[in-house]
Amino acid sequence: MTNFSLFDTRGYPTVDVRTGYAGWVDSYEDTVQDAMDVEVLARLSVPRWAGTDLAVDLGCGTGRTGAWLRDRGVAAVDGVDLTPEMLARAGARGAHRRLLEGDLAATGLPAGEYGLAACSLVDEHLADLGPLYREAHRLVRPGGLFVLVGLHPAFIMAAGMPTHYDGPDGPVAITTHVHLVSDHLTAGLAAGWQLAEMREEVVGDRWTALKPKWERYRGHPVSAAYVWRKA
Repeated sequence: MTNFSLFDTRGYPTVDVRTGYAGWVDSYEDTVQDAMDVEVLARLSVPRWAGTDLAVDLGCGTGRTGAWLRDRGVAAVDGVDLTPEMLARAGARGAHRRLLEGDLAATGLPAGEYGLAACSLVDEHLADLGPLYREAHRLVRPGGLFVLVGLHPAFIMAAGMPTHYDGPDGPVAITTHVHLVSDHLTAGLAAGWQLAEMREEVVGDRWTALKPKWERYRGHPVSAAYVWRKA
């Protein structure tokens, strides 16, 4: 892990993950762009979403990813999240079979239950990737996949911008960590996964249309997605 404080250009007051997402819940859907995650998932070639009987959505938040998976034909999705306020929004959305409040790296769910584990826009909040990769490996049955998508470490470094939201008194940052691509590969291989696919997306016309100020980041990697298979 690389220390985010080396790159921070904002200096926002920072809160822990649970506090931050509880504070962000009312505006989350309005600020998180599909280009960050689900549009990246849609471009992956290895996952056969419609062929998946049961998936687990690790760090399910308001249920965006779970709803996207159901729309792509996944038969049922269980969700786990640390923040009760986010889980309440996911419950209202109705995409999940069941929702659990808990640590995505120690869910307590049955081993080998799932054909797919998904994790979206979460890894930058974890000090250590190892527990997440190990728990996903425990949850997925042989032949199943673990799909992770998040902000690219190079973008976090270049922008110097933590995950943040607008609080009542100004911007509030949520604890952010920088994990290099090699950190993901090391954690995944150590947990027993086989890398099946990887995509890195760069800032282009889609992003500059959404965020014109990001023109200065054109060509920079902005997101990364990993598809892992369990032998």
